[in-house]
Amino acid sequence: MRREPRPAEALTAWQHPFLNVFRHFRVDEWKRSAKQGDVAVVTDKTLKGAVYRIRGSVSAANYIQLPKSSTQSLGLTGRYLYVLFRPLPSKHFVIHLDVSSKDNQVIRVSFSNLFKEFKSTATWLQFPLVLEARTPQRDLVGLAPSGARWTCLQLDLQDVLLVYLNRCYGHLKSIRLCASLLVRNLYTSDLCFEPAISGAQWAKLPVTPMPREMAFPVPKGESWHDRYIHVRFPSESLKVPSKPIEKSCSPPEAVLLGPGPQPLPCPVASSKPVRFSVSPVVQTPSPTASGRAALAPRPFPEVSLSQERSDASNADGPGFHSLEPWAQLEASDIHTAAAGTHVLTHESAEVPVARTGSCEGFLPDPVLRLKGVIGFGGHGTRQALWTPDGAAVVYPCHAVIVVLLVDTGEQRFFLGHTDKVSALALDGSSSLLASAQARAPSVMRLWDFQTGRCLCLFRSPMHVVCSLSFSDSGALLCGVGKDHHGRTMVVAWGTGQVGLGGEVVVLAKAHTDFDVQAFRVTFFDETRMASCGQGSVRLWRLRGGVLRSCPVDLGEHHALQFTDLAFKQARDGCPEPSAAMLFVCSRSGHILEIDCQRMVVRHARRLLPTRTPGGPHPQKQTFSSGPGIAISSLSVSPAMCAVGSEDGFLRLWPLDFSSVLLEAEHEGPVSSVCVSPDGLRVLSATSSGHLGFLDTLSRVYHMLARSHTAPVLALAMEQRRGQLATVSQDRTVRIWDLATLQQLYDFTSSEDAPCAVTFHPTRPTFFCGFSSGAVRSFSLEAAEVLVEHTCHRGAVTGLTATPDGRLLFSSCSQGSLAQYSCADPQWHVLRVAADMVCPDAPASPSALAVSRDGRLLAFVGPSRCTVTVMGSASLDELLRVDIGTLDLASSRLDSAMAVCFGPAALGHLLVSTSSNRVVVLDAVSGRIIRELPGVHPEPCPSLTLSEDARFLLIAAGRTIKVYIGHSEPVQAVAFSPDQQQVLSAGDAVFLWDVLAPTESDQSFPGAPPACKTGPGAGPLEDAASRASELPRQQVPKPCQASPPRLGVCARPPEGGDGARDTRNSGAPRTTYLASCKAFTPARVSCSPHSAKGTCPPPASGGWLRLKAVVGYSGNGRANMVWRPDTGFFAYTCGRLVVVEDLHSGAQQHWSGHSAEISTLALSHSAQVLASASGRSSTTAHCQIRVWDVSGGLCQHLIFPHSTTVLALAFSPDDRLLVTLGDHDGRTLALWGTATYDLVSSTRLPEPVHGVAFNPWDAGELTCVGQGTVTFWLLQQRGADISLQVRREPVPEAVGAGELTSLCYGAPPLLYCGTSSGQVCVWDTRAGRCFLSWEADDGGIGLLLFSGSRLVSGSSTGRLRLWAVGAVSELRCKGSGARSSSVFMEHELVLDGAVVSASFDDSVDMGVVGTTAGTLWFVSWAEGTSTRLISGHRSKVNEVVFSPGESHCATCSEDGSVRVWALASMELVIQFQVLNQSCLCLAWSPPCCGRPEQQRLAAGYGDGSLRIFSVSRTAMELKMHPHPVALTTVAFSTDGQTVLSGDKDGLVAVSHPCTGTTFRVLSDHQGAPISTICVTCKECEDLGVEGTDLWLAASGDQRVSVWASDWLRNHCELVDWLSFPMPATTETQGHLPPSLAAFCPWDGALLMYVGPGVYKEVIIYNLCQKQVVEKIPLPFFAMSLSLSPGTHLLAVGFAECMLRLVDCAMGTAQDFAGHDNAVHLCRFTPSARLLFTAARNEILVWEVPGL
Repeated sequence: MRREPRPAEALTAWQHPFLNVFRHFRVDEWKRSAKQGDVAVVTDKTLKGAVYRIRGSVSAANYIQLPKSSTQSLGLTGRYLYVLFRPLPSKHFVIHLDVSSKDNQVIRVSFSNLFKEFKSTATWLQFPLVLEARTPQRDLVGLAPSGARWTCLQLDLQDVLLVYLNRCYGHLKSIRLCASLLVRNLYTSDLCFEPAISGAQWAKLPVTPMPREMAFPVPKGESWHDRYIHVRFPSESLKVPSKPIEKSCSPPEAVLLGPGPQPLPCPVASSKPVRFSVSPVVQTPSPTASGRAALAPRPFPEVSLSQERSDASNADGPGFHSLEPWAQLEASDIHTAAAGTHVLTHESAEVPVARTGSCEGFLPDPVLRLKGVIGFGGHGTRQALWTPDGAAVVYPCHAVIVVLLVDTGEQRFFLGHTDKVSALALDGSSSLLASAQARAPSVMRLWDFQTGRCLCLFRSPMHVVCSLSFSDSGALLCGVGKDHHGRTMVVAWGTGQVGLGGEVVVLAKAHTDFDVQAFRVTFFDETRMASCGQGSVRLWRLRGGVLRSCPVDLGEHHALQFTDLAFKQARDGCPEPSAAMLFVCSRSGHILEIDCQRMVVRHARRLLPTRTPGGPHPQKQTFSSGPGIAISSLSVSPAMCAVGSEDGFLRLWPLDFSSVLLEAEHEGPVSSVCVSPDGLRVLSATSSGHLGFLDTLSRVYHMLARSHTAPVLALAMEQRRGQLATVSQDRTVRIWDLATLQQLYDFTSSEDAPCAVTFHPTRPTFFCGFSSGAVRSFSLEAAEVLVEHTCHRGAVTGLTATPDGRLLFSSCSQGSLAQYSCADPQWHVLRVAADMVCPDAPASPSALAVSRDGRLLAFVGPSRCTVTVMGSASLDELLRVDIGTLDLASSRLDSAMAVCFGPAALGHLLVSTSSNRVVVLDAVSGRIIRELPGVHPEPCPSLTLSEDARFLLIAAGRTIKVYIGHSEPVQAVAFSPDQQQVLSAGDAVFLWDVLAPTESDQSFPGAPPACKTGPGAGPLEDAASRASELPRQQVPKPCQASPPRLGVCARPPEGGDGARDTRNSGAPRTTYLASCKAFTPARVSCSPHSAKGTCPPPASGGWLRLKAVVGYSGNGRANMVWRPDTGFFAYTCGRLVVVEDLHSGAQQHWSGHSAEISTLALSHSAQVLASASGRSSTTAHCQIRVWDVSGGLCQHLIFPHSTTVLALAFSPDDRLLVTLGDHDGRTLALWGTATYDLVSSTRLPEPVHGVAFNPWDAGELTCVGQGTVTFWLLQQRGADISLQVRREPVPEAVGAGELTSLCYGAPPLLYCGTSSGQVCVWDTRAGRCFLSWEADDGGIGLLLFSGSRLVSGSSTGRLRLWAVGAVSELRCKGSGARSSSVFMEHELVLDGAVVSASFDDSVDMGVVGTTAGTLWFVSWAEGTSTRLISGHRSKVNEVVFSPGESHCATCSEDGSVRVWALASMELVIQFQVLNQSCLCLAWSPPCCGRPEQQRLAAGYGDGSLRIFSVSRTAMELKMHPHPVALTTVAFSTDGQTVLSGDKDGLVAVSHPCTGTTFRVLSDHQGAPISTICVTCKECEDLGVEGTDLWLAASGDQRVSVWASDWLRNHCELVDWLSFPMPATTETQGHLPPSLAAFCPWDGALLMYVGPGVYKEVIIYNLCQKQVVEKIPLPFFAMSLSLSPGTHLLAVGFAECMLRLVDCAMGTAQDFAGHDNAVHLCRFTPSARLLFTAARNEILVWEVPGL
């Protein structure tokens, strides 16, 4: 028997949101299904439609079966199966389902009223299905009642297998419906539909209504439950675990769902109307009970359909706080499913992802989310309008409606139309948006404009809708179109109740024989309208449900062809007589001013193209007689009239049309104009696909969008510059910037149409193939054709290059294949082979494919049925596969459509075929590795595979798989170079975000998926995260009685792909072994005398005062404490204890430790805090400080161990403190808290990983370690305390791993976590382990217990909540206890291994710390997490400040650039570049433009320089001025030039607007540039010319000083300084940097520090050309900063010390506090604050007195 393939989850999107089984398998044709016996199609009176009747005395002989053969499989993966059927009266019926599990075990699930009781085997489940609930048990089974009604049987196949067989659901294999019943249809879906909730109710409840196709008809005024029955099985009341309880498949009778015997369910249907569905009755024998225990039916509680409290303001959707606890879970599940539909109404990027569990990690649904659109129009270019606030423009792009913010360029989308949008209208309050699609019959939608939710979907009475117009209030919508006879039709709808849950009502309809080109509802009277068209201008009125019109007397203008109209707006919005003036334009150039009250023409004017004699340009236009210019559109404001004409001009006139105020020339005819509500901007659209606006104040035209005017045929991407190339049927080749989606170049060919395009992988060149057979190369730098080859006779169908750029291949429609050498720019033809490629094949991006290593070339040919693989260099044929013979079962000859290669390591070749299959072949042998049948209903002409081979992207028809948006066939699809986005091209170019985590994300367990928050939140490669991650929400002070819930806030991921950079010498990568729950201190570079001469930060009166600390030490263990009853919150950052107020964000800093703090412990009274640190260079023992919480003072200082303290714990009565040494010390010590004297101490025989006191007995504590659990009993005799020890080995059943964590449960239970992910439960009285289960894949580093719930945190970053209430009752079973009574309630995936946690007593909410340096606020009730504290993961390389000092920005080796609010130090923006280190940063100066135009320049390790817009939170430009890593970057004083230095000593000068590098200085070549400093100074006193004075310092102790005027391209060397190189240094193996800066208080001075003969600051006078002063230092400097406002100099040292020098007074003061080398210090521009950084910790100091 053939083993059927397991359906791939990534290829089941075509089954969403639901699948009509009968329609998909064409049951009426009986080709893919079978019928036996008496099966017929009849008409049912209740449903008023055709149904299938299956009847007969023997059920097994009368049935419908899908699929036809038992060897075949349906392959349906939907979680829910909906069976719409009605039993025949007084008859029996049977429904058989064959379900396949994940491990390919086929289980038969049967439902019938024949069964008397539930029966279960390993492969068969039999459920008695009773349609009417009766009280006695014996009456539950029997014949269908005489009044049996139509029933919706909803089966949760996933829960059925989990509950009864402990298996994971795979797919539905087959279905058999046996007599006697009527069946309407079968449906599968992953969504839980509610059949009894109508559309109006759905607007107020978080449920998913039954789709119209699946719904039963309900007559008006009747109740659904009075006519039909809904059975949902299993019941929601049955607690279902999210995954199999045990890895080994135990017998079903051994599965326990609670502490006692649990009867198994029998579905019982009822017609009582309840909250969601009827509660099934649980009735069948317990495995351990001899009799049956009947459980009475428990209906769901009623929930009111009208909620008084609305939680719709939550960031992640509607809230459910008013529901009962059971309803919260169900409602949130339904909400999650609804958010996964393919028309997104909101976005959620919450990190970490909260989930209630699944059989395995599922991908997000949907996997793609639309991010950006390149295009405009589609059905026409007249539909573009302003929002009432003038901040955004609304326009269609084929089937997508785009809302574009004109100031930021961000896009928002309305998705749902399946054809081109033909009309748009927006009401006056931005509440309702109306849209209609073009294809008949026209479908219209009403949207909530603010949320993007579709409020109403209805069919228009018109066949085609041409125009829509809203009244100002939004209560009336008018539309004009054509009926099915082609007559003009006007319809008025009432829309006032739509926003309140009502329906759209047709108020009136009217037919007219007059032409209507434009139609408007007046703003001063919602019952009046106006229209214009060929030879007519008519005024309309709606009265008494009737639309009537009357013509305007046009006189001599009665024959004009009118194109548009507009009403004169009243000033200040007050209706006045002038408001009744109507302006109408025509194709002959006439503009008529019509009095609407008198219905006469008051003025008639005409636009004429006058020119001066012999003049090349027209003069100002005048209105008189003569041939006019065709006017296509006009718009009127209170002060002017905007006119768009077909000569390409937009003209602004005063209302008396005396002279032209402004005009703008376009590249094509202007099709639409619209004046903004404030009258300051004029929107214009052209028929050539351009959309922009004219700013009347600045007289500048801004382009918003450009578009191809015909379908896009192919696309290609360039990785280094982030550019996209597209070719279209409009005969253009266009180059786009992927970060901004703006057009860069446009190449037009009037005679030869482009067909294919590809970029050169390494040079700024692209290749294009044309319909004539020519292949041309274009230079992106010179914007010209370089070389042309005409070796083809037919149109070019394929074009591709090898990854190294050495070879290029092209194919044509005549079957020839050409090979080119591209080693040099003058590329040439190597070979041309005829009859190789399939002739007459359409041009496709997948026509040719080159393997990822560039060694193989594949294509379809020489026939449609064959695929050929060749060596790319030699063109020797290596393999030929006959696609037509691959499917022997098919009678039809198959042909190949497209090819693509998988990753080189796999050696796979993918081929899509005409039979809608994708075949995976071995590229060497040609054997079939895998076959994906039925991936799409249509053949796939384009496919591509992601680099990690996890995602296959298929384009066919008008969809990318099932993601709607395109209105025409998709021609090409491709992954972006970083695999984070997908591009699809057809009618337009769509950019999609891939929501699933990348392979690199998954390689680190704690890495969250990469997502963005909001439209346009980041560029293609740099994921810019908006403030939703970032400013911390105000966390309420919790109380034990009523814990509050935090609002859900979408937060983008931190750290990109989760990779940890190991190049930071100050912060080595720490691997946290599951078997070693140990503190790993960061590498400290302090010398033995580092602490001499330093002082801690003074409390008052000092030069500096510590204000804030940014960061959390993820190296520690249990180094965070939080008490929800008092609100006390403390954590560690390096050597500091940070006590923070969660309401205000204010911090206290408790200092005194000489090394990094390893752990914290808070007494049970919350009055005392103990902190422990490791050894330092100045102390032989580690240090424990005991703090008074109320005063923040250190009360005791003890030195317990010679090694690091691993754990601290107070006894339950707070009389004792236990300390545990690390694996080197192995010391357990007890201290009396009265005097903190040592009470007892012992050395342990093996490493111990955790210690805890018994909360129920202060005389007992327990340690866990390598293979043993050690129980200690404290015996007190007088003042002496002795320890009695009992050691118990870990049973073999737990595994060979070590015990890494522990916590006490309900007496006498002890929970222990292991390095292998097991949790074992011990009876402390008996000293034995009686239960264990697999809780995670990684080591369990943290356990917390309260009530009946257990929290586990692991090295994989998973935080899980377990229900362990039944464990106490299993203790009596001993080793025979089963873990099936323990199930996981919730799970969160955090960004690193869990190292600390504190929860409230109910374990509903808490704070959790991870190794990534993040503190999360966790709410299990909401299933969400909120970032509280988050710093950089790796070394901070630079801090810069905004000109207004409102913000600062930092960059780090983790690849992130973060912008902080300076006042609160809250994170507001993050730019993330994956797999790169950001090494330098600069903020544009204040004189470069307006504040909203401020930019950041960031340099990276790959030599790239990126320009980020702070206001737009997007990357504006990416350039590569250097071949190696950048080390420093700076703006010129005017902000128009960027200077950058690299590690090879080159200084590049570039334009940040164009990205061009126009000068490279190599004077420092050979040594890395360590700093570039720029100042504004007139250089005449130095004897040179220039506006800027700047310097560059390099690692060879040389400093060059330059004068420049970049506008004149002038740069001149002023001075060259060289300092002697020392023989040796004291910086532990590497030279300190060479740093230099101009003195801000004396422009003639320059200060330098570096590795010299002496440790000193050298002050050099540029005018005198000599050193004028030297300031001695205790150590070599690592960082330098000069205060702009005072004579203060800040110097950081590798010895963890900061020195502040008063250059005026000659005094100095030292400050400690950092835990590592102070490698960065920066004063703010006002000198009020000083920022210092050591590794990834940032300290913010206040400078008092300023």
